[in-house]
Amino acid sequence: MATSTDIQNLETFDPFADAREDAGGGAKVHVRVQQRNGRKCITTVQGLAEDLDQKRILKAFKKNFSCNGALVRDDEMGEIIQLSGDQRAEVRDFLVDQEICHDQQVIVHGF
Repeated sequence: MATSTDIQNLETFDPFADAREDAGGGAKVHVRVQQRNGRKCITTVQGLAEDLDQKRILKAFKKNFSCNGALVRDDEMGEIIQLSGDQRAEVRDFLVDQEICHDQQVIVHGF
């Protein structure tokens, strides 16, 4: 019989925990998918360089992927791009094809 100390899935999960170490360097770009409700999910892009025009990148994402999106400002993490739907593969390909960042810099998270 398992005791309460053996059950480890009761801990809270922070999907941005691994990015806190990289927040200062800006070397890695994290692309994540977060489940909302039912079949709905959002894709977040975090860690793009500060000198990039993120509004313009968001506009290109929305036009190329035919989805909605928003630019969210966070004090701790910087600017985060949110896109509706699971756009992880498309975002990764777009960032590499447009030479916004290198292939090794993009880290794709999620199920």
